[in-house]
Amino acid sequence: MHELSVCQALLTQVENLARERNASQVLSVSLGIGPLSGVEPALLSQAWPLAAAGTVADNAELLIEERPVRVRCSQCGEESDATANRLLCARCGDWRTQLLSGDDLLLLQVELETAYV
Repeated sequence: MHELSVCQALLTQVENLARERNASQVLSVSLGIGPLSGVEPALLSQAWPLAAAGTVADNAELLIEERPVRVRCSQCGEESDATANRLLCARCGDWRTQLLSGDDLLLLQVELETAYV
């Protein structure tokens, strides 16, 4: 499962952040996922507990925000939302667009618990 390796790479980043900030536990991890990212949010959610088991993020909640596909039209300059299989300008309908977002997988936020001494 591709999503398991994505979770493992994500956990490497999360563990590094937790270590840098002397965190005892990761409470939640927030991601932004575009429909063109190649990652299935439902499968990622299923893989998360397996990947996080036995780590500082063992009981962390995985929060997923689905991000829109955005394009910029090279004809009229409009920036608009589009669908994953129709990257057309919402204003003029032209197909000559530049993808601005929707192919991204972003680590948005990590909530940590720190132990104060």
